[in-house]
Amino acid sequence: MKVLVLGGGGREHALCWALGRDHQVWCAPGNAGIAEIARCIDVDPTDTAAVREVALRAPVDLVVVGPEAPLVAGVADTLQAADIPVFGPTAEAARIEGSKAFAKDVMTAAGVATAGYWAGTDPEHARAALEDFAPPYVVKADGLAAGKGVRICADHAEAEQAITDLMVEQTLGAAGSMVVIEEFLDGPEVSVFGLCDGSDVVLLPPAQDFKRARDGNEGPNTGGMGAYSPYPIDDADFEKLRGSVFEPVMAELGSRGMRYVGVLYAGLILTRDGPKVLEFNARFGDPETQVVVPRLGGDLGRLLLACATGRLAQVDPPTVEDHACVAVVLASGGYPGAYQTGAPISGLDSAGNSEGRVVVFHAGTRRVDGDIVTAGGRVLAVTGCGATVADACATAYAAADRISFQGLHRRSDIAAGV
Repeated sequence: MKVLVLGGGGREHALCWALGRDHQVWCAPGNAGIAEIARCIDVDPTDTAAVREVALRAPVDLVVVGPEAPLVAGVADTLQAADIPVFGPTAEAARIEGSKAFAKDVMTAAGVATAGYWAGTDPEHARAALEDFAPPYVVKADGLAAGKGVRICADHAEAEQAITDLMVEQTLGAAGSMVVIEEFLDGPEVSVFGLCDGSDVVLLPPAQDFKRARDGNEGPNTGGMGAYSPYPIDDADFEKLRGSVFEPVMAELGSRGMRYVGVLYAGLILTRDGPKVLEFNARFGDPETQVVVPRLGGDLGRLLLACATGRLAQVDPPTVEDHACVAVVLASGGYPGAYQTGAPISGLDSAGNSEGRVVVFHAGTRRVDGDIVTAGGRVLAVTGCGATVADACATAYAAADRISFQGLHRRSDIAAGV
């Protein structure tokens, strides 16, 4: 089977790596690491017409969408119209990620446990709504904001300023024209991916990521500085998520004329009252994919094709290996703020090992005159595998120690003490 993966980050490298075990893989646009295992095509994945032409010309048997931007641009709609199987939701269904107010409305209608909330477009009404909540206040931009749309506010004045920033000053543009004010949820956060075909769902093993830039969960939020899997959650409680979260949301979307196909990624808070959904994403998480996918056995391509064609119930679920995985992200200095690119990367060859206990997934990299150089904020994710999370952590950091580039920044406490 020939598979086209859209995207060029660490998540897409992990998907190409797994799919490439059984299938021929193309990637648009890819990166320096992906180019070593797949055919990379210089096409913007948000250019839906160009993606369709590549898929038809190859031709490919399946398109797998990595990031959210192509989904919001309607790439799944365009491919479905051309009868090309695609693993990823339509633009309308992808609103489950693209609009926090829409996601809240769907969850409420579906009876899914989530934080209490208010949503609206009037700044004065938003300020008045704060009276219905207690600190810390959670103020969110409704639209996609590249991870910068959530403000946790210690007091009323800070929350009012967040409303002004988003709705009046429009610091995030149109994304903040509507805001969602939420009840603060206290507890550990866990990521769960559901592979959906519109009616059935297969849950992948849980993971936890580390969003803050610096050790001790300090500093600004990032796309993710590391992750580990499995997250310790009771098997029975985990399986209940199918009927309490994923199936009701798919059913509610279906009642609105949206057949949800692709990944439904639930960010959950494990509160004292049980799991509650913090947010949904319409794609695989990054860097969680880099610790979940290496734990899966079987043919991932066939599984994703079954989702795309509504046949998930007819294929075997993936096997899950007993080992643990830990990913440590190596970032450019300054990330998530301003950073420089073009620094040569050394040590990549020595970081891996023949036993398969380490995989270096590329994110922001490109090849220049034969050298691999930095080309983004998050540059690499070094994934280590081991019998326990502690073993995997030690393996990942030992491998990461062999890699260097100017300005390299990483956290030293990913999965520490787990």
